[in-house]
Amino acid sequence: MAVTTMKALLEAGVHFGHQTKRWNPKMAKYIYATRNDIHIIDLQISVDHVEAAYQFVKGIAAEGKSVLFVGTKKQAQDAIKSEAERCDMYYINQRWLGGTLTNFKTIRTRIDRLNKINQMEIIGEFELLPKKEVLKLKAERDKLEQNLGGIKNMRNLPGCLFGVDLKRDENAVREARKLNIPIVAVVDTNCDPDLVDYVIPGNDDAIRAIQLFASIIADAVIEGRQGESFGGAAKTEEAPAAEEAAEEAEAPAEEEVTAETAVEEVALTPEEALEKAIAEKESEEA
Repeated sequence: MAVTTMKALLEAGVHFGHQTKRWNPKMAKYIYATRNDIHIIDLQISVDHVEAAYQFVKGIAAEGKSVLFVGTKKQAQDAIKSEAERCDMYYINQRWLGGTLTNFKTIRTRIDRLNKINQMEIIGEFELLPKKEVLKLKAERDKLEQNLGGIKNMRNLPGCLFGVDLKRDENAVREARKLNIPIVAVVDTNCDPDLVDYVIPGNDDAIRAIQLFASIIADAVIEGRQGESFGGAAKTEEAPAAEEAAEEAEAPAEEEVTAETAVEEVALTPEEALEKAIAEKESEEA
């Protein structure tokens, strides 16, 4: 079962790249065409690369290693946080503090400070302190929580890093590369794919695209940890398959129509299918 489809990527706006004048020539092999001075990303390639990234992340999770989700741009903050929490992984969705990975020992001391302040409130120490001191501690905690809240339980360096914007989070990418931490990232047409181990060609600005990619990586983590397919709906439908077989046998006409439609779709090459999908999408938005 495919991790995603061209239709899902198209609906999320993954195919829209940046203006042609902002492109990185190294992304040429991932570009399908140009429309109105905007590069169109080849979704057939994106589907294959999403599959490769999914399998890699699943393997990392199966080995018991962690995945660090990084997305500090406004469009990515909510998706990065929600999907990382859904798969019980770590994330940074605000400011990337220099040395978060390369100087993790020092960052760890700040995380310990955050946990200590939280513990003080839990055991009731705040009630014994002057009000001014309590306000000062809460302000310190809020600042630490904003920048380090997503990694406060991270004791070791992650097994891999997932990013959604190489330009915005270049410091995170640089630190990961320095420590030989594998990088899985969404790479738009204005970025350098050589910085990434597992390239996912796609739009890194659209909220729906970011949400889709983050959810796919989260699914990979969950599947890797559970050792079972995350396609719950597909598995649930397997049980009553035998019962439905009899009903399907009674409706040959519908099967013939479906078969004819399938033949038509198979007859299209990936390029033709992408061209058709883009045309349909543009006509809907017109």
